[in-house]
Amino acid sequence: MSAELPEYYFRVRENGAAVFRVDTENRQRRIEMDQIAVVNIKNGEIKPHGDRTLSEEDRATIQDWMEERMRVLAHRDIDDIYRAVDYMNLTTQWAQSKASDAQLEAVTDQLLLAMHDLRSTLVRKKADRLLKKK
Repeated sequence: MSAELPEYYFRVRENGAAVFRVDTENRQRRIEMDQIAVVNIKNGEIKPHGDRTLSEEDRATIQDWMEERMRVLAHRDIDDIYRAVDYMNLTTQWAQSKASDAQLEAVTDQLLLAMHDLRSTLVRKKADRLLKKK
């Protein structure tokens, strides 16, 4: 039982993707990928590759992918923050119960500065939100 390959493949890049049209309907039954565009999700730009002209179907598929990709990245951002909270708790437990004096000496200043920076930012942002509510 073989699943059919999708018509498009998106090679993820830092700010978007290179978009390929997938072709298996050739004489050798090999998978061929023909790059048709480059997309930038930061600015919404869709640039045809080379002298290509994108069809409405190409553009619609690319736009759908960009919207889904932005949802995935937004979900990952908040998931990373929840993990950071877990790491902070694990770090506290480590400092309290396992860390040697030498280990604490190695990381204390960096942790204190990072926590001070985070706390200052969070307090300022919370104050801004409270002022907006008034």
